[in-house]
Amino acid sequence: MNEIPKNKRGWRIWRRILIGVATLATLIAIFYTEEDWRGKRAWENYKHEWEAKGEKFDWQAFVPPSVPDDQNFFTAPIFTNMLNGKIVMNPYHSDGSPDFRPEKDEVGYLGGEGKTRITDLKTWQVSYRNPTNASLAKEFPVAPQPQTPAADVLFALSKFDSAIEELRQASQRPYASVPLNYEDGFNSASSLLPVLAELKRCTQVLQLRAVAELADGQSAKALDDVKLSLYLNNSLRSSPFLISHLVRMAIANIALQPIWEGLAEHEWSDEQLVALDAELAKMDFLADYEFTMRRRGAFAIASFENQRRTREVIVPQEDGGVITNSLRFMPSAYFYQNELAFARMQQQWLLPLVDTNSRIVSPAALQRAENSVHAEQKHYSPYKVQALMLFPAIGRAVEKFAAIQSSIDLARIACALERYRLAHGEYPETLNTLMPQFIEKLPHDIIGGQPLHYRRTEEGKFLLYSVGWNETDDGGEPGTFTDPKQGDWIWQYSVK
Repeated sequence: MNEIPKNKRGWRIWRRILIGVATLATLIAIFYTEEDWRGKRAWENYKHEWEAKGEKFDWQAFVPPSVPDDQNFFTAPIFTNMLNGKIVMNPYHSDGSPDFRPEKDEVGYLGGEGKTRITDLKTWQVSYRNPTNASLAKEFPVAPQPQTPAADVLFALSKFDSAIEELRQASQRPYASVPLNYEDGFNSASSLLPVLAELKRCTQVLQLRAVAELADGQSAKALDDVKLSLYLNNSLRSSPFLISHLVRMAIANIALQPIWEGLAEHEWSDEQLVALDAELAKMDFLADYEFTMRRRGAFAIASFENQRRTREVIVPQEDGGVITNSLRFMPSAYFYQNELAFARMQQQWLLPLVDTNSRIVSPAALQRAENSVHAEQKHYSPYKVQALMLFPAIGRAVEKFAAIQSSIDLARIACALERYRLAHGEYPETLNTLMPQFIEKLPHDIIGGQPLHYRRTEEGKFLLYSVGWNETDDGGEPGTFTDPKQGDWIWQYSVK
């Protein structure tokens, strides 16, 4: 038997290896092609089905239309000067003082941000008149002789008078649209952050000024400042980014403080209470939730599409930096299927959390959705991994939308109760007595849809509350900062 030469045996081995590699490459190519086709087809079929029902998946459909600069609040000189640092709106000294915390027995309304109390203007007065070091002494004007706490605070804040008046004039412009380069897609949100910071600082100045004006007997000026704060809130309503609406909630909570204080101290007139109710009635965070989630969904899908094109995913880090991970070898099916999984998750779990027709938010539905997500996560699938990672942060947003809308509703009823007290000398025995003279229609508890709880208390006060996120009537006991999901969402005034 003739022996095969070594060089021929080597060639046969390499030939078999090459054939094996070619076969494997062909199988991989077939797999990729098949999976890509299946993924793209499944996503496009789903998209076409829901687009026929009126759903929108193109993020550009949610971009606010361009408006003329001379008619846009955000391009007014006062706002551009704040953004470039020429005007700094901040009621605090640069060292962050004064610092105070609510006392346990001084409870106000409890909504999205927790307890509040009557502002301690004496603390602010001391901070402005006696800053912690000499370098801070020139930050705020100081009257030659001490006045009342309210007068001294207003004197210090007079440094912002002209800027606030310019803001008020700018608010008369017909449009409010933050000028962003939306061609950057979801990444354009980063250039929005300085705008949000300026709006919040402006509201903090207006809050303190309004509180001091109320204490100084200038309720008409306080009303104007509250209305300007609520305008700043509304100026972000057309923004397609969730972060904008989270800042709106913070601004609304800040604006509620002087409203609450004026009610607690009986500083608002009947005419002013009517004006406040009209402004609060314009705020519908439950309707905003639906639009915000749809906008957020479209931008999330756009980010998946961008990953498919670039084969890169940018991961934010806790230190503010980012890491770019390569997805070079991922099949296109990975991105298509994650788009499909996210779109289904939004339709099945996120949007139903708020019933905008009946104005009901369901904490139980969120819990069921979270349980479903956890169950899905136990069965790892690359075709759902990114979609499932997005759910927790977006799902928790519904709690914030519910809390702030509850606070708005409680504030409206509190205004009606005060109007009743002005007319009759006491609060009514039941809320139904308020309709229709003092409020056209009573808001119900958005948690569960039942009537809000109300009772008169000693010393001529009252307790008004929602059952809160735990969906349980705790008798008007608020939650705690460590466990805000427990307890009721309340509106009451402390007993002096």
